[in-house]
Amino acid sequence: MTKKKILLVEPNFPIPAKSKNHRDFLPIGLLKLASYHRDKGDVIKLVRGNQYFDDFYPNQIKITSLFTYWSKYVWESVKYYKETYPKAKVIVGGIYASLMPEHCKQSGCDEVFIGVNEKVEKFRPAYELVNVDYQIIHTSRGCLRRCAFCGTWRIEPRFTHKKSIKDEICSNRIIFYDNNLLGNPFIKDILKELMNAKHNGRVVYSESQCGIDGRLLTPEIAKMLKQARFINPRIAWDHGYNQWKLIKKQIKMLVAAGYPAKDIYVFMLYNHEHDYREMLTKIRRCKSWGVQISDCRYRPLDQISESYYPRREQTSEEYYIHPKWTDKQIKMFRRSVRRQNIEVRHGFSHYSEELERLGKNSSKITA
Repeated sequence: MTKKKILLVEPNFPIPAKSKNHRDFLPIGLLKLASYHRDKGDVIKLVRGNQYFDDFYPNQIKITSLFTYWSKYVWESVKYYKETYPKAKVIVGGIYASLMPEHCKQSGCDEVFIGVNEKVEKFRPAYELVNVDYQIIHTSRGCLRRCAFCGTWRIEPRFTHKKSIKDEICSNRIIFYDNNLLGNPFIKDILKELMNAKHNGRVVYSESQCGIDGRLLTPEIAKMLKQARFINPRIAWDHGYNQWKLIKKQIKMLVAAGYPAKDIYVFMLYNHEHDYREMLTKIRRCKSWGVQISDCRYRPLDQISESYYPRREQTSEEYYIHPKWTDKQIKMFRRSVRRQNIEVRHGFSHYSEELERLGKNSSKITA
C-alpha cells in the first residue's frame, strides 16, 4: 500500500501572548491525526501558518479551525495551500468547520469534516511534535446541558464518556478539555486514579479548561478534587445574579475541601443576556467571597469576524455588542474584573497601579 504524505496545518491564529495556561490553543485534533496517519504508515508533517516545502508535496492537507470569528485565518490557509499544492486534497475540520460547514466550504477547500472523527479519537496525541509541558485529556464528549450560547452540543450531540484514563497519562500536568467534567458518571473512579497517578516518579496535577458545573458538585467530589491535586477550580456562573446562594454553596464546598478562596475562580459570561449592572453585582459578590473571576466575552456562534480593540472606542460594526450592552460597558466590565482579581490575588483592600506593580514584583520574588 502506497504511503501518503499528510500535511497537518494550524492556521496562524492570533493567539494572545499571555495565554500561558494553554498556549497556542494546542491543536489536539491535529496531534491525534498525526498518530492516526503514522499508524497507517503515512508520512506526516505538522506546521503552523502557511509554509512551502521543496521536499514535501502532500497528498492531503488537513487544516484545523477554532472560533468562527477567526474564519479568515482558515480561508487564508486554504487559499495558500490550494495554490501552492494544487494536486493535494484540502480538508478543513474543527469548531468553525463543524458550526458553519456551508460557509467553510466557500473557502475553496475540497471537503469539510463535521464533528469528531471516531476513528482518530482513539489515538494518543503525538505530543513529541510540539513543545509543551502538559497533556490534554477528554474523559467525555458532548454535554448534558443545552445552553443556547454554547456550540458544544451542536458539534458533539451525543454525551459519551470514559470509565478510566490511567493508561492515557503521560505527563505530570493534565488539562481536561471536557465541557462538563463532573457529568461523567465515572468521575469518582477517575479522580481516584488521579490521586494515585505518577509520571516519571512524580505526582500528577490537573485542571479543567472549562468551568465546573457546580450543580453536580458535592462535598465528597470537592474533597476528591483536592486530593486528586486539581488546581484552580473554576465554577460556572453563566446565569443571573439570583443564583448567588447556589454559587456561594459551591464555593463553600471547595473551601471546606481545602482550597484557599483566592485560588477558586468563578467563570462568567458577559456581553450577553444579563446586563452590565447585574454583572457588576455578580463580581462584587465574588469579591465578598474572596474568589477570582474568569470572564468570557460572548460572541454569536455564527460570527465570522472580530475586530475588538480594548484601548479605543468602537461600534457594533467592528465587533459584536449585545443590545443590552455598550462598548464602554464591555470595556469597563473587563477592567473591573482585572482589577478585582489583582486585589483578591494579593490581598489588597483596593486597587491602584502602584499596588499592581507591587503585586507583580512580589510574585516574581516568590517564583
